[in-house]
Amino acid sequence: MEETILINRELCIGCGLCVKDCPGNALKLEEGKAVYTRQCIECGHCVAICPSAAVSIPSYDMEEVEEYHKDSFTIDPEHFLHAVKFRRSVRNFKQEPVKKESVERIVDAGRYTATARNLQACTFVVVQERLAEFKELFWQQMPSILEVLQETKPEYVRPFTLFYEMWKKDPQNDTFFFNTTSLVIVASHNPLDAGLASANMENMAVAEGAGVLYSGYLQRTISTSPVLMEWLGIADKPIGCCMLMGYPAVKYERTAPRRKADVRFF
Repeated sequence: MEETILINRELCIGCGLCVKDCPGNALKLEEGKAVYTRQCIECGHCVAICPSAAVSIPSYDMEEVEEYHKDSFTIDPEHFLHAVKFRRSVRNFKQEPVKKESVERIVDAGRYTATARNLQACTFVVVQERLAEFKELFWQQMPSILEVLQETKPEYVRPFTLFYEMWKKDPQNDTFFFNTTSLVIVASHNPLDAGLASANMENMAVAEGAGVLYSGYLQRTISTSPVLMEWLGIADKPIGCCMLMGYPAVKYERTAPRRKADVRFF
């Protein structure tokens, strides 16, 4: 058996915390030391819980592992809920691309999101420098997209045809891309993985001063076109989420109202 989890016997203090916390029961104590016994999903719980930093996973970049510090980890509940309430779907963006270092942190927020069986199988596509090229190809493909939708999802044909006609009359009237500076796509065979990652990425985008619009329209149209999927490099993986992203050109002064929650307590 290949040892995908390494335990430094000199550092291991035999506390058994990793054994108790391992969801796959892949660890046990032998002679007062933790031992890796069978293949696991490499979730990293053993790395995270070890008080003596004795555990490592060689296939991962261990330099990225951060030590827990209470002061930097604590999130005030009221502040977090306020941030959730204050989020808005942005449709008007400044023509200033989101900074590279911000994009990297936003993608990291998706990369560190939990995935089913820890497959970490999401693909993150950020179209920024070549967005104009992609948009041109998108509109070139629209007639063929509409033909396919006529057979598969006819309810989309009328509104998408209207958007297409509006764009042909005035390319600035772009109801698919608005005036975004970035298109972010999360592709995954598990739609829940993509959805969870996208939610974390949006929260990170807001923390970076950016805003996001989830676009089901783009998800539908791009997924319909093999040409666009090939251009994005995800022809073999379904799109879980499309997001327009950029710095908002509008300022919201307060949260928006919502209906009462439909909640059942038992």
